Amino acid sequence: MKCLSSPAGPGDWQGELLVVGLFSQDGDATRRALETRFGSALLERLEAGGFKAKPGSTASFDLLDGPLQRLVLIGLGAPESFDLMALRRAAAAAAQAGKGMTGSLGLCLPLEGFEPSAAAQAIGESVRLAGYSDQRFRSEPHQDPRPERCEILQLPAAGDAALERVAPICSGVELARELVAAPANALTPEVMADTASAIARDHGLEVTILDAEACRERGMGSYLAVAQGSDLPPRFIHLIYRPEGTPLRRLALVGKGLTFDSGGYNLKVGAAQIHMMKYDMGGSAAVLGAARAIAELKPAGVEVHFIVAACENMINGSAIHPGDIITASNGKTIEINNTDAEGRLTLADALVYASELKPDAIVDLATLTGACVIALGEEIAGLWSSSDSLSRALSDAARSGGEQLWAMPMPASYADGLKSDLADMKNTGPRPGGSITAALFLKEFVAGSIPWAHLDIAGTVWSDKPRQGQPSGASGFGVRTLVEWVSAGGLA
Repeated sequence: MKCLSSPAGPGDWQGELLVVGLFSQDGDATRRALETRFGSALLERLEAGGFKAKPGSTASFDLLDGPLQRLVLIGLGAPESFDLMALRRAAAAAAQAGKGMTGSLGLCLPLEGFEPSAAAQAIGESVRLAGYSDQRFRSEPHQDPRPERCEILQLPAAGDAALERVAPICSGVELARELVAAPANALTPEVMADTASAIARDHGLEVTILDAEACRERGMGSYLAVAQGSDLPPRFIHLIYRPEGTPLRRLALVGKGLTFDSGGYNLKVGAAQIHMMKYDMGGSAAVLGAARAIAELKPAGVEVHFIVAACENMINGSAIHPGDIITASNGKTIEINNTDAEGRLTLADALVYASELKPDAIVDLATLTGACVIALGEEIAGLWSSSDSLSRALSDAARSGGEQLWAMPMPASYADGLKSDLADMKNTGPRPGGSITAALFLKEFVAGSIPWAHLDIAGTVWSDKPRQGQPSGASGFGVRTLVEWVSAGGLA
């Protein structure tokens, strides 16, 4: 659904479906406009039906005369609690109200107090993404009719330019959703590499794909140790976006790329939903989705490297054993005390590779620990960083993109839990503070003083039920945060 601006108000807009947001207080201009257009009987019916305009509540009226076929009212609650995230939820609810209809959707939401560009982009993204439906694996795909366009009523002209950003960003989010949702027999490491190559071909990026032998020549013993238990060969992916002119900053985005994680010999059992371990490449999905969006948006002055070490963590006669000692590409030796802590092993060599590019900042994203899910749930990703300014910049970017990060501590003393009697370090620490020791492990593979941040998105990449107006399943989490951060110049 494409979003456009319209100077019309709720009292004179013409189209098939009109969706209007109402605050819980009486007497506002929107209510007066509705009363003028539809008569006092409308508000009387609302009162009789007990509609209090609480957040998330709706009331729908089918209209039998004229071009306007349906009026839907969406409750917004109290004005003081209506922030940018609430605006996104209301816009998503409006898109859902259009299910089964065609033509035009007129959307009237209170925009006073919002910066026009931020409001326009938030509404546009929410409307499009709320209508997403993955039909690729159905024998008879079915998509419910929806309006072809959404007209945002009384949007200031300053917001028009922001609507042009919606399609590239949402295309990136939708790509990430498709990658995360794809089963492991459809999305192999080689298919992921082919996807990256297609992005490069279609959007003008540079691409390098390293096979196992090339990774071996670079000493990537940590990454290859995970891959050796699978019959499917690993693929190390490196995409590059170069802006016109001389770049002012160089950034590296690194995504965990486990296309399936069995746990290895520490096999996932019991409550672990092993069938869902297809989404253990959620970090790489976010990175590739961001690559697609950034390539189309073409931000000025910033060079971006997108890096994914793709492989499977499986079990065969060649798989790593608990107790094995391996060597990463920076020379550090690692004692494997848990083969199910494999993502950090692949990221270790990817972070060394990223560091060798001498970027101004590195950000990695990974579905890394169950501990982070327990700590922050399914709506908030954990953020660990060696740089307070980078942490703030990413938090601001997430807020602008409608995603949520929470800065977490990274005390150096917790690294004692990673000490090994035989090697430089173990790949896991004690159970308490497991997401912190995971971040401290990764930090060992970031060179020197390069500002670095780690986003643990284990809880946010998938939802079994609709969340904040968006459909259930893969969320595409992380794409919008990365795009907003890069578009702001990759501040660190």
